Amino acid sequence: MDYQTLIKKCLAGNPQAQKEMFDHFSGKMYYVCLRYACDQVEAQDMLQEGFIRLFGNLDSFKGKGSFEGWARRIFVHTAIKYYHRMRKHNGNVAIDHAYSHKVDATALSELGERELLRLVQSLPDGYRTVFNMYAIEGFSHKEIAEKLGIKESTSRSQLVKARNMLQTQVADLQKILI
Repeated sequence: MDYQTLIKKCLAGNPQAQKEMFDHFSGKMYYVCLRYACDQVEAQDMLQEGFIRLFGNLDSFKGKGSFEGWARRIFVHTAIKYYHRMRKHNGNVAIDHAYSHKVDATALSELGERELLRLVQSLPDGYRTVFNMYAIEGFSHKEIAEKLGIKESTSRSQLVKARNMLQTQVADLQKILI
């Protein structure tokens, strides 16, 4: 796909080009949003906000690097902003119970992508956001702390708790499957 031509058409306000951009990226970016959201409705809200931000910032894409990577960052940052807004609206609820079940190494190989996504979505907001930013997006704990307005130690702690919770959930699923 020729992104430069498509971008120029979108910047000129061409609705067909905007639809083409949406059709091309909506599936991939929806999946990014789903990883940060607790359900499909929240993911759809994030997706819509992400496309508004993408179209509003198209003129800032300088052609350096991958356009898809640039777009993905917009959606990740949109999800983070959504998290901030929801945390402010719902209050900052701390969940401080740790999990420590051992998980059979083959258990993950038996889970499908949808099951793993559901497990990640079931994490509390803070755990889910830190887990996605660190394990999926590759942010450092320092970057996560800066973007979320938390301490680095909180980022580390939430990652450990997210992993423990996921391990417990996988162990529970494994018991059901056996």
